[in-house]
Amino acid sequence: MFLLPTWRHVAAANLIRDTEIENTIRHFSTPLFEAAGLRSSDIDLFIISDPALNAFVAGGMNLFIHSGLLMRVKDANQLIGVLAHETGHISGGHLVRFSKQIETGNTAAMLATVLGVVTAIASGNAGAGMAVAQGGQGLAVGSLLNYSRAQESAADQAGLELLDRTGQSALGMRSFFGAIEDQELLASTRQDAYVRTHPITRNRMRHVDSHLKKSRYTRTPPPPEHAKKFKRMQAKLFAFIKPVHQTFARYKKTDSAIAARYARAIAYYRLADLKQGIPLIDGLIKAEPKNPYFYEMKGQMLFETGRIRDSIVPYTKAIQISPNAPLIRIGLARAQLESNDAALVKKAISNLLLTTQANPNSAFAWSQLAVAYGRNGQLGFAALALAEAALIRGHPKDARYHIWRAEKKLVKGSAGWVRAQDIKRTLRTMGAN
Repeated sequence: MFLLPTWRHVAAANLIRDTEIENTIRHFSTPLFEAAGLRSSDIDLFIISDPALNAFVAGGMNLFIHSGLLMRVKDANQLIGVLAHETGHISGGHLVRFSKQIETGNTAAMLATVLGVVTAIASGNAGAGMAVAQGGQGLAVGSLLNYSRAQESAADQAGLELLDRTGQSALGMRSFFGAIEDQELLASTRQDAYVRTHPITRNRMRHVDSHLKKSRYTRTPPPPEHAKKFKRMQAKLFAFIKPVHQTFARYKKTDSAIAARYARAIAYYRLADLKQGIPLIDGLIKAEPKNPYFYEMKGQMLFETGRIRDSIVPYTKAIQISPNAPLIRIGLARAQLESNDAALVKKAISNLLLTTQANPNSAFAWSQLAVAYGRNGQLGFAALALAEAALIRGHPKDARYHIWRAEKKLVKGSAGWVRAQDIKRTLRTMGAN
């Protein structure tokens, strides 16, 4: 799946980036983080495009969730139960500090390492995992996700306490455990990754049952917006990932719910059928004129079917509604650049600068900023932006070359020149002299 600008492969790993989905998960998880004494902004969220049912924390305050889990949990309560358990691991410090890539902040290397080890654990094939991790940098497969039974029990207990502190029922956690309990009887090769990395036992389920009997929040219903957000997130994932015919089979034309119409609009977009897709998305915009994600989807539809100038209007509207959405802002900037209108280049630069400030680990944003600077004749800044992108992608030789080019153009002592020196120091730390 490679759908720009809201969906993209990142750091050579199959990661999904989407503002709406990320914000939905943040909406569910932030109360849990705060109840645990954590700042949501300190925790990085990664959505892995993988059908396996799995979620885990690794390498510091990094939360990884497979798309398979997001599409297979039955409701928001089950997902919140999983998030509570994983937050318990973070707050309990059940994390292995494992790899120099994480210490140096090399996002590409960190993701490749983590996902490589997860592949090995999930497949039972250490060779496959190490291939994904590009050698693993000496990391032992068993070191990641090596939770003991005591840690699992502690994470369960912490998760249950967090649910109580946030006034939420633990029925979702219980139903999720119950849904995958039978997998313990299967051969390991047929089990979901979550079962192998998060052992579910009857004793743990009994512990949750005991909590449910005494918790004052057991019968507390979830807020109505939880179901709405969850259904839309799941419909969006399904429509982007599954074959189009499955989307139409699941979300039939007779279904007038917002989530169903949303899924069908995305399916028509994937077919490049704007005659049916645009009226659907326009209907959603009419129903919810302050929803930035519907405007974003319309912009993406128009841009990726060649109507680039037309896409600028809905992208601009989306940013007006949600100005702090760097992924949407990248979409607007890309449309401004691809329109080949010289008058829009400076606006694209402004949008991309805001994007890289909010999301400094986006290699794609830095690359687009390099293009924009190049078109504006600012070649020193263009080379500097290319160096930033190369550093994020884990290409130190390329970064060193672009820094050499940047230093030739930038004024010594200027902000850009100082940043170039910072990158040179980082490269030396990485051993790329």
